Amino acid sequence: MSHKRYLVELSPGERTRLRSLTATGSPTTKARRRAQIWLFCDQGPEGPAWTDARTAEAVGVTEMTVSRARRALVEEGLEAALQRKPRPPRPPKLDGTAEAELVRLACSRPPPGRARWTLKLLAAELVALEVVDSIAPETVRRTLKKTL
Repeated sequence: MSHKRYLVELSPGERTRLRSLTATGSPTTKARRRAQIWLFCDQGPEGPAWTDARTAEAVGVTEMTVSRARRALVEEGLEAALQRKPRPPRPPKLDGTAEAELVRLACSRPPPGRARWTLKLLAAELVALEVVDSIAPETVRRTLKKTL
C-alpha cells in the first residue's frame, strides 16, 4: 500500500453530516460524490479506510479525483471543500482587443509566399505584433472557432 500524504480522519459530527448529505437528494452531484469519497477514505476509528483505487471504483471516479478530494478536505476543511467552486487556473490569454486583432489577421491577406494563414503563422504574428507574449496555436484555433 502506498503512503498517502493527505489522510482523512473524520470526527463523529463530520461523519454524521456527510452521511446525511449522501442520503438526501438535495446536494449537488459533486458535493454528494465528495462526501462519499471522504466517508470511504476515512482513516478514523469508525472509518472503512478504503484505498484510493477501491474508493474510485465504488464512487465511479478516477483515483486522481479521490486524491484531490482528500487533499481539499485536509487543506481547506469540510465546509470549504464542500462549497468549492472551480476557478480557471489562469486568466485567458486573449482579451476582447486581442481577439479582434486575431480575427483581423485571419481575415487579412496571408504573408507573401503563403496561400493561407495557418494556426502557427497566426500565433507567430500575434507575438511579432506584441499582442501577446506567447500563445499556442491551439489557443488560436479555439478562439477562431468561437468567434468565426
